[in-house]
Amino acid sequence: MRNALAGLPVRAVNCAVASLALLVLASCQPAPEAGTTRSYYIAADEVVWDYAPSGQNLIEGRELGDWEAWWMRSGPTQVGRVYKKAIYREYTDSTFTELVTRAPEWEHLGIMGPLLRAEVGDTIRIVYRNNVEFPTSLHPHGVFYDKDSEGTPYDDGSDERDKLDDGVPQGETHTYMWPVPERAGPAAGDQSTVFWMYHSHTEEVRDVNAGLIGPMIVHAKGNLTEEGKPADVDREIVVGFLEFDENESWYMEENARTYMGNPDAIMFGRGPFGTRIATSDGLDWGSNFMETMNGFTYGNLPGMTMRQGERVRWYLMASTNFEIHAPHWHGNVVTINGMRTDVSNMVSMGMRVAEMTPDNPGIWLFHCHVGPHLQAGMTSVYTVLPAEEAGS
Repeated sequence: MRNALAGLPVRAVNCAVASLALLVLASCQPAPEAGTTRSYYIAADEVVWDYAPSGQNLIEGRELGDWEAWWMRSGPTQVGRVYKKAIYREYTDSTFTELVTRAPEWEHLGIMGPLLRAEVGDTIRIVYRNNVEFPTSLHPHGVFYDKDSEGTPYDDGSDERDKLDDGVPQGETHTYMWPVPERAGPAAGDQSTVFWMYHSHTEEVRDVNAGLIGPMIVHAKGNLTEEGKPADVDREIVVGFLEFDENESWYMEENARTYMGNPDAIMFGRGPFGTRIATSDGLDWGSNFMETMNGFTYGNLPGMTMRQGERVRWYLMASTNFEIHAPHWHGNVVTINGMRTDVSNMVSMGMRVAEMTPDNPGIWLFHCHVGPHLQAGMTSVYTVLPAEEAGS
């Protein structure tokens, strides 16, 4: 060492010694704790979806009537409230034979895919199977991914192996790996969790309108409890203000021929803004725009129940269409970005986190305040139980 430093200025010698000391110190430090790999088994499955399964306008407490008929009633020029769709569903393992049953508190997720969770430093691993008739994928927002896990086809210079994730063919499986870096977690001013989403991006417009979209929550390190929720929250609610343009779904032609009253008269072409629509005498193409909350209309969204005084975290999201939403809570207030309010706003693919400590028990309206969406059924209720029922 002395020979190596001989002839160097004193300042250079000091710097060299200090650098060596830092290297020795670093070599003595324990390696950073490895995060958890959280594995999910998810498939794209075909289902028959009812946007109003009760057959009622539950907001007004009556049968679906003439007003709702434009969207909800099947007929010679309308599909109605039932459509074939593709949705993400979670399975217990890679055999994809047994579905994971959703807990009652998550029944309200409705049409959306399984809720994915991870802490900063973890890795989300998804074994994905495509059971539908067109290629699909998984594309995440916020987290890290290499080209073999991006789930999006475009001219990015990647090789054939790295493009296998872009569109998984029917009956095939691909494993997606999404590390969760610090930049995917809470930043200064955030709460202990950050809200993201995932969706199919093979042919995004048709894929998402078919139903392939889901939520994802990233926790601060050490915040995810064994019960699978944030340590500082009692209740979580996830609501997608989702407009499904069924004209752009992969299943539009099949749905029209199955549910419209005169399938022999149907032809297919392009409608306003390039939408792919069925054309027949007097077809109401606009009746295929379904303004939903988690895939339900007119108060049919179930299970949004909480208790007075609980720490409730709401996660809100929008979808891919020409969407502008104004979520409005009746009866209670929330805090968003440090401001108290009872109305938020979102545009396409927007994401919001709202904090609520409900102080007003009752059954309360929760809806989009955009007039046409309100009229088309983007409405629901949430229930706040009195504090004395906390033990029930």
